[in-house]
Amino acid sequence: MSVYSDIIKINPTKRFGKPCVRDTRITVYDVLGWLSAGMSYEEIIADFPELTKEDILACLAFSAQRERTLQFA
Repeated sequence: MSVYSDIIKINPTKRFGKPCVRDTRITVYDVLGWLSAGMSYEEIIADFPELTKEDILACLAFSAQRERTLQFA
């Protein structure tokens, strides 16, 4: 898989600066929500054909990295 930074983009003028998949308006949060609701990669891609399996994996990698770097008070 390519580095998630090639796929996940943060644009302050799109979706209030939330991390999105490439140039879509689909956020990492959206993808994680669908996965946590039990949707398979295939179901997500069927509903949103602009996404690929690599995009979904990039969302997981992005969120894992963000979790690793969180600081707790």
